[in-house]
Amino acid sequence: MAGWNADTAAGPLGAGTVTLVEGSNFCISLPNGDIHPEYPHGAFFQDTRILSRWNLTINGQSLEPLTAQPKEPYRALFVGRVPRSDGYADSPVIVERLREVGAGIQEQITIRNYSPDPVQCDIAVSLEADFADLFEVKEARIQRRWDQTRHAEGDSLTIRAVWHDIRKGILVQAPGADVTEGTLKYRALIAPHSQWSTVLTAVPSNEAASSPTMSFVHPDGDDLSPRDRRRQEWVAKIPVVQIGNKSVERTLRRSYDDLGALRIEDPVHPDRVVVAAGAPWFMTLFGRDSLWASEMAMPVDPSLALGTLQTLADRQGRAVDPLSEEEPGKILHEVRLDVSSDLALGGKSIYYGSVDATPLFVIVLGSVSRWGFAKDTIANLLPHADRALEWIRDYGDKDGDGFVEYERLNPRGLINQGWKDSWDGINFADGRLAEPPIALCEVQAYVYDAYMARAWIAYDAGDQALGTELADRAARLKEQFNEQFWMPDRGYYAVALDGKKRQVDSCASNMGHCLWVGLVDEDKAPLVAERLMSPEMFSGWGVRTLASDMGAYNPASYHNGSVWPHDNAVIAAGLMRYGFVEEAQRIATALLEAAEFSDGRLPELFCGFDRRQLPAPVPYPTACSPQAWAATTPIQLVTSMMRYDTHVSRGGFWMDPVLPESYGDLHISNAPMAGGRITIDIVNSTPTVQGLPDGMVFHQGHRPWLTELVEQAGFRRKP
Repeated sequence: MAGWNADTAAGPLGAGTVTLVEGSNFCISLPNGDIHPEYPHGAFFQDTRILSRWNLTINGQSLEPLTAQPKEPYRALFVGRVPRSDGYADSPVIVERLREVGAGIQEQITIRNYSPDPVQCDIAVSLEADFADLFEVKEARIQRRWDQTRHAEGDSLTIRAVWHDIRKGILVQAPGADVTEGTLKYRALIAPHSQWSTVLTAVPSNEAASSPTMSFVHPDGDDLSPRDRRRQEWVAKIPVVQIGNKSVERTLRRSYDDLGALRIEDPVHPDRVVVAAGAPWFMTLFGRDSLWASEMAMPVDPSLALGTLQTLADRQGRAVDPLSEEEPGKILHEVRLDVSSDLALGGKSIYYGSVDATPLFVIVLGSVSRWGFAKDTIANLLPHADRALEWIRDYGDKDGDGFVEYERLNPRGLINQGWKDSWDGINFADGRLAEPPIALCEVQAYVYDAYMARAWIAYDAGDQALGTELADRAARLKEQFNEQFWMPDRGYYAVALDGKKRQVDSCASNMGHCLWVGLVDEDKAPLVAERLMSPEMFSGWGVRTLASDMGAYNPASYHNGSVWPHDNAVIAAGLMRYGFVEEAQRIATALLEAAEFSDGRLPELFCGFDRRQLPAPVPYPTACSPQAWAATTPIQLVTSMMRYDTHVSRGGFWMDPVLPESYGDLHISNAPMAGGRITIDIVNSTPTVQGLPDGMVFHQGHRPWLTELVEQAGFRRKP
C-alpha cells in the first residue's frame, strides 16, 4: 500500500485556521491572517501554492488575533492587536486585515490608534512563493525546488520560477512601500484616534512584463470585485427562501452562498459551470462529489447538473490505462489542474478510480431530462450514458456475476473506490478489512437506478426495445441483490460482498442509499429503517457511517463511525420514499440543529459521539468546509420534507409537504421551473403554487418513481 494513499481525508490545517474560497482558488491562514510555509497554508491558484508566506508584523511583532469574521466565502476580516512592549494586556493599536481571494489575494490593511498619543509603526509584510503543488503541501512532502529570480522595482515585486520547462510567477503590488526581494515595508506615524491604511495585491504572473490580472480591478467604480458581481448574478438566479425557523433559514442561505462560491468553470468551455468538491484540498471537479452535489441542488439551479454532465462527458474514458485506471465509458474520479505526475493519483491529471461515478452519471442525466432541458441537449448526452452502461457491463462487472465490483489496477490507486474511499472504510463486523474485488451495496443501488433512468428516457423517446431490455436488467439485479446481500439473521443488508463473494457483515449507513432508489424489498424496509435509527447507528446528530457495536467503530474516524451530512440526506430521502416520515424528519431536524453550532454551515463530516454524552457536535479535525455535498445537504433535506419534484415532459410539478412543525411556514420565490420562475407557499402544511409555466400542472402527492413510470409503460411486470 502506498503510504501517502492510506488516508483520503484532508490534511491537518492547525487550530483555528481560516479558509477562503472562490471557484478553484483558495487561501488558508492562521486566525491572525498570517500564512506560514511550515503549515499547509497558502494562497493557491490552479492547484499551485503561489504564496507560501504572508506574515504581517508591526514593530517586529506578530498580531495577537482577536477575531476572524467571514464576510462572504471569498472574503474575511481579520482583527488583531499589537502586543504592548511594556507587558500590559490592553493595546491601543488594533489592526484589521480585509482579505479577498480570487486569482491571488488582495488585502487591505488598516491600523487604528485608539491612544491619546501618536504611535510610530514599522509595518512589514514578509512573503515567499514556493510554487509547490497542492499534493506536496497537503502531504507536507515538498519535493520540487524551483529556480527563482526576484525583481523589485518601485512598489512592486516580481518572483519568477522555473522547474524543468515549466514557468510560474507572481506579481506583488504594494503602493507606497519600500519593496525588497522578500519584504514590503512601510513606516507610519499614526496620530491619536486616527488610522493608516494600504492595499496589497498578489496575483499569478508568468512573464516578467505582465501586468496584474483583472481579478481585483474594479473597472465600474462601484467598489464591487469580480467575485461580488459573480455572487450578485448567482443570487439573482436562485430561489429566495423565507421560513419561520430562522436558524433553518440561515443554514439554507449559507448553503446557497457556499454552493455559489464552489462553482468552477470548465477551462475548455467557460460557459459550463460545475461544482468543485470542497475546500481546501478538493477545489476541482470530482465525478462522484460533483454529481451528487448537482443532483441535490437541482431545485436551486438545474444548470449545474447539466454543466457537470457535459464536462464529465468530454472526459469520459476511451482507452484502457491501468496507471490512471481509465477504461472505455468510465466516468472520472478527479481532475487536477497542475500537479506533478509523481504525486497525482494514478500519476496523471485525470484519475478514474471511482466505481460509482459512472452509474451516478446516468442517474443525474435522468434527473436533468425530467427537469426540462432541450431535447437535443439531452440527446447529445445519451451516447455517453450508453457508453457508461457498457462500462458497467464490460468492466464494472468483470466476473459476470451481475454485480459491479472494484479493485484498484495499480498500487498507486485508491484502495477503496466507493464514497467511503479511506483505506479502512470497508470492513467486517469484527473489524477485519474486506479484500477486493468488492461489490458495495450502494453501488448496486446506483446501477439499478441508472438502468431505470435510461429505461425511462428510452420509453419517453419511443424506444420500446431498449427500455424493455434495461428494465428487465434492473429487475434481475433487484432480485439478485435482495437474495445475496440480505442477512435475515441480522435484519440488515451487508455493506458489500468481498472477493470471495462473502457478505461483509458490518452494519453501515450505505444501505440507506438502497432505500433512496427503491432497491430494498418492501418487507425488508421496516427492518432497515429500524436499524438505521437504532442507538448504535443514530448519534442524535445523524446516522453514523458505522454502528457503534462494530469492531472497527471509532467515532473520531473518517468513515468508521463519523456522521456525514450528505449520507444522511440520502438516507432521509430513502426513508421518505418508503413512508418512514417521522424517521426522516428526525434526521433532518438533527442535522439542521447541528449546523447551528458552526454558523449555519454543515461541514463535510463530524464525529459520531452520542448527543447524550456530548451536547454539541464534535468537529472532525480535517473536515472540508465548505464542501459541495455538505452545502447541498440542507437543500436536499428540506426538499425531501416538501416532497418536491418535477417532470416537465409529463407536464407535472409535485409537492406534498411534511415539514416538521418546528420549521414553521415556508415561502419560496424565484424557484426555477420549466424555464420559468414559481412562488411556493406552505402554510400549516398546505402548499400553494403561483406562476407555473403554461402546460405545467401542480399535483399534491409524490412524483411517480422511475420504477412506477417504467411499470406504467408496460416494460415489465411488477415483481
